[in-house]
Amino acid sequence: MDFERIVVVTRKSRLRESIQRFNTVRQARFVIESRGHSFQDYELEESNYQRSRQTVMQSLPAGVKFQVIDRSYLSDFLFLPADLILVLGQDGLVVNTAKYLKSQRVIAVNPDPERFDGILLPFVPEDLPGLFALMQNRKPPERTISMAAVKVNDGQEMLAFNDFFVGPRSHTSARYTISFHEQKERQSSSGIIISTPAGSTGWLSSLWNMARGISGQQSLENVSLQWEDRRLIFAVREPFLSKWSQANIVTGEIQEEETLVVESHMAEEGVIFSDGILEDYIEFNSGATAHFSLADRRTILLTRETR
Repeated sequence: MDFERIVVVTRKSRLRESIQRFNTVRQARFVIESRGHSFQDYELEESNYQRSRQTVMQSLPAGVKFQVIDRSYLSDFLFLPADLILVLGQDGLVVNTAKYLKSQRVIAVNPDPERFDGILLPFVPEDLPGLFALMQNRKPPERTISMAAVKVNDGQEMLAFNDFFVGPRSHTSARYTISFHEQKERQSSSGIIISTPAGSTGWLSSLWNMARGISGQQSLENVSLQWEDRRLIFAVREPFLSKWSQANIVTGEIQEEETLVVESHMAEEGVIFSDGILEDYIEFNSGATAHFSLADRRTILLTRETR
C-alpha cells in the first residue's frame, strides 16, 4: 500500500448536533417534534451512522496508523502528503474535505444508502475489506475532479469544489465590471455563478431550468460536464439593462489558462463564497477585483471497478 496513514473524516448526525445545541436529549426531542419532524428518524439516522462507523473502523488494515477527525476540525488539521483520506459521507463532507487536500486520494463511503443518494460516495462500509485487499496488489481505479479557484487583489484566495457565488449577501443588486475574452462591461444583476464540472448539475442547472421555462424551449439542455473536464461555466443571474449596465457577457466557458475577472462596485455587502457556505466568505466590495480560473489542485476520488 502506498500510504502511511489513514485519516477518517466524520461528521455529527442531526441528532448529535441537536443534543449539542439544546443540551439534553429530552430538550432536543421537544424541539424536533415541535417543528413537526420525526425524532425516531433522527435516532435511526444516528444508529445507521454509528453502525457504519464501526464497520469502517473494523475494516482498516491491521498495522496501519489512522486518525479520526470531525469535519469541524478540517481547517486546523495537518494532512500529510502520504495520507489516504476516508470520508464517511454525505456528499457535502467530500466537498468540505476536498478543499483542504493536496492530491491525497479519497475513499468516499456512504454511511446510509437508503437515505443519501451518494453521487460522490461510490462505496459502502462493507466494500472496504475488498478495496484494501485490492490496494495490496495494485492501484484501484480513480477519477480526478477539477476544481475552481479565485484570487482577490488583496491577497485572499479560495477554492470551490462545486461553484462560486459572487454578489450581495442580501437581496439587493450586485454591481460590478466583468471582463472575459477581451470584452468588458458594467453589470447589475443578482450575482454570478461560476461552476465546476462537478457542480454543473447543481446550482448552475437551476439557471438553465429557469431559462428553459421562460423561453419555452424544451430543447434547451442543461450543461453537464465530466468531472475530469478542464473547464468552468459561468452564468450571470438576472442581468439588468440600464444606462449604467449592460447584459452581453451573461455566460461562457472558462478554459485552461483563461480567467474571468470581476471588479466590484458594491459599497457594502458584497461577498464571494464557495459551495453554498455563506459563513466562509471573502468580502467583495468596491476596490476589490477577483480572478476566477481552474485550480491547479484537483480531487482524486477512488472509484469502483467497472465490469
